[in-house]
Amino acid sequence: MSDQDEKVLAIDFMGYMFTKSYFEKYWLASKELSKLAKWWNFEDVIRKGWTPDEMVALMDQAGVDKHCIVQFIMKSYREDRLIIDVSTEEVAEVIKAHPDRFIGFAGINPLKGMDGVREMERAIKDFGFKAAYLHIYGFNIPIDHRRLYPFYAKCEELGVPVSMQVGHSAESMPSEHARPILLDNIALDFPGLTIVGTHTGWPWTEEMIAMAWKHENVYIGMDAHMPKFWDKNLLQFIKTRGQDKAIWGTNGPTAFTHAHILAQVDALELKPQIKRKLLRDNARKVLKLA
Repeated sequence: MSDQDEKVLAIDFMGYMFTKSYFEKYWLASKELSKLAKWWNFEDVIRKGWTPDEMVALMDQAGVDKHCIVQFIMKSYREDRLIIDVSTEEVAEVIKAHPDRFIGFAGINPLKGMDGVREMERAIKDFGFKAAYLHIYGFNIPIDHRRLYPFYAKCEELGVPVSMQVGHSAESMPSEHARPILLDNIALDFPGLTIVGTHTGWPWTEEMIAMAWKHENVYIGMDAHMPKFWDKNLLQFIKTRGQDKAIWGTNGPTAFTHAHILAQVDALELKPQIKRKLLRDNARKVLKLA
């Protein structure tokens, strides 16, 4: 790694809670989620977790400046109930330990309607969260559904981005509700709203590329898939006309750790300026970090 590369301190745009209490409350208490942890091979993680201090130490070792923490709200499609419902206060408590290293993303719960919009606004205004996050699959509505428009409108009004998982769902949930092409309607109706489609949009990566190329306000989250397996057309997009539209993340820490993923980014041998945009600059722009 060159000296120029070494100066890049990454921002993990797509991260989750990581404490032992979080895993015990949501993952270990759920048969559905425990089964997923076994399938995805991170049972040891959910039994242990990390303290905020331990996570910062791992970030320092890996060369990560900031870890974004989504207020994760997941509804089970099969059980028709919320199985993860992280509160604003749970995320804020972790951020409080290292406010210069952790960034909160307010969760979107479409079941709550305008009460949910007000809760999201409170997380942003009162607790300083920098974005909103949506995991739509278990709610069984598409990402461009009318129930979600009040959330998008409020985010545009507040000047914060919306990050949402697009592409397939690895859980037992329908994937079609988050096809990247549906971002087209949202971006057209909210041209002032910054939108990040995470998880690379796979298996519809061409749709994700098309949306990021077409709309000034649409970005691609390069997370949840190992860099060595990134779609070749998506990687070419990052290296060329899409270099200002791709944002790195881990979708961890669970099966994905900062050090593990960053080593694979290094192996891509990206040009220094492109690597810096991917790992840091594009996230700073979207999150409006000073």
